[in-house]
Amino acid sequence: MEPKCFCEDELLPLSGIQHFAFCERQWGLIHIENQWVENVLTAQGRLLHKRTEEPLLKERRGDLMRTRAVPLVSWTLGLYGVADVIEIEQTDRNGIRTDIIEYKRGKPKPDDRDEVQLCAQAICLEEMLGITLVYGYLYYGETKHRHKVVFTEDLRARVRMLAKRMHELYARGETPRAMKSSKCRNCSLVDICLPSLGSSNQKLDAYINKLFDELKEETGVKS
Repeated sequence: MEPKCFCEDELLPLSGIQHFAFCERQWGLIHIENQWVENVLTAQGRLLHKRTEEPLLKERRGDLMRTRAVPLVSWTLGLYGVADVIEIEQTDRNGIRTDIIEYKRGKPKPDDRDEVQLCAQAICLEEMLGITLVYGYLYYGETKHRHKVVFTEDLRARVRMLAKRMHELYARGETPRAMKSSKCRNCSLVDICLPSLGSSNQKLDAYINKLFDELKEETGVKS
């Protein structure tokens, strides 16, 4: 059994590691500052996940048992969350096959944010059940089929590194600075994040000074 590194009060939402792998500032805005804005992409993702949150959480087909919305926790990563689907199947050789499946809207991404989230879920399940998972699956709404993800040592190490940094930033209450990139175009928080200000302290100072000047004009306060 893995050593317990975090207590219950220190656990962070597992879903945040996907945000963190995509953009550290996005994670900070959501999980430290409690900011959230719905857009078409996030709404589609939320609707897709409803398939895995039905009241009937278990179903059986022959030797295959499928369980939905499975609670997860890892005391070594300090994360908690929910697995969309866990499948357990009795194999022909009197063994048991366990698969973890995460549902996503759209199609496979150019980065590893989805793989990181799935691997973190797998680590949780391994700790909880005392098993080893070699791979899992991402099911995308556009492709309509499962994409296999192998839980390599490099991927596991990246999950541990991201989780560690998340805890460090959360403990300090520190939201990372904005860094403008092509990823900002599809981010629902772009108007809150203001990434164009993150590349220069002078821009940020000018923006803050402008806000103060507008406030003085509205209130009639003189310098």
